[in-house]
Amino acid sequence: MIAIIDYRAGNLTSVKLAFEALKADAVVTSDPTTVLKAERVVFPGVGAIGSAMENLESLRLIPAIREVVSRGTPFLGICLGTQIVFEESEEDGGTKGIGLIKGRVPRFTPTSQWDKVPQIGWNSVRLTRPHPLFRGIDDNSEFYFVHSYYPAPSNEKDIIGRTEYAGASFASAVAVGNLAATQFHPEKSGRTGLKILANFLAWDGK
Repeated sequence: MIAIIDYRAGNLTSVKLAFEALKADAVVTSDPTTVLKAERVVFPGVGAIGSAMENLESLRLIPAIREVVSRGTPFLGICLGTQIVFEESEEDGGTKGIGLIKGRVPRFTPTSQWDKVPQIGWNSVRLTRPHPLFRGIDDNSEFYFVHSYYPAPSNEKDIIGRTEYAGASFASAVAVGNLAATQFHPEKSGRTGLKILANFLAWDGK
């Protein structure tokens, strides 16, 4: 069973429908016990990190998230669910994240009037090292993004994909052990995005 974490951050239905299209058993849940029992965990979301962290704390989901990651359960973060696993974000005046990946989440600072923030639309991902999440996916494939902030890991080795936007070359995909995360939305990225999710279903977390 796949647990899709519900922390009132939105965009959960499209993630569930994407897994259903892959014939996977997925449940949307805010119950820590269900999360702990899951064979795989997905941590999606859209919205602001400040309220999202408050919801995670009130629902007592943070200890469950830490536990499933520490014991090796395959774990996938998406969009806001990617930013939250870092140590700190500039959003909402500076907000501490869960800290599963070392680094921060700064805001885009456009260098051109043509660079709109948030970035909304398709952009390419340049693969920086092999990872099971991208097995069978061409380098520079395009995925769908919606975000004003971006991951900036402290360790370059944690980056598995990079994307260029608004004068920044940012980490659009990261992986540490059994935790992988994408700033883009695979569930909104057509067949290539579904391939990402299929790869996650086949991944043993190593």
